[in-house]
Amino acid sequence: MNESNVNGAAEKAFELGEKYESECIGCAQTTIAAIFEALGIWNDDVFNAASGLANGLGLTGDGSCGALIGASMVMGYIFPRKHKDFQDMYKPMKSYGLVKNLHSQYVKKYGSTRCSEVQKSGMTVTWTLWELNSYNEEMKADMVNYCSKIVANVAKMATKIIIENGFKPEVDSPAIQQ
Repeated sequence: MNESNVNGAAEKAFELGEKYESECIGCAQTTIAAIFEALGIWNDDVFNAASGLANGLGLTGDGSCGALIGASMVMGYIFPRKHKDFQDMYKPMKSYGLVKNLHSQYVKKYGSTRCSEVQKSGMTVTWTLWELNSYNEEMKADMVNYCSKIVANVAKMATKIIIENGFKPEVDSPAIQQ
């Protein structure tokens, strides 16, 4: 795949990530949806499994960024260790390496993978979405716009990594049509 097509798919993931997070909210799922659609694939099980992973795990702000987790789930889905190979500890090495690459890029850009720390560094405040007052304050502080940019960036980074490591997007995917 040529560089133009890689960048086209990555840009499509960026656009979809930003759109989905601003419209649907749920950083892990919105990142997965953006990457899957940019690559011309879909898997309901992976998408569904990310339901509880937003805002630092379960809306707590206390865990890793949901966008990073969602993108990592896609990498594991595309470059898996299958159940038949469960006893082979070397089978997931490709996924480990790709996720490590994404993690390194993420930390370089945001300074931490912890949701609350990423929020605080970019917006000077952090919240848990479980508290109504906190939710209202987040909306005033433009949290959705801030997190939409993170989802977009992570979807773009992950899509590039995935394609550059051998995944061939579906040829009919609008993301790679020029």
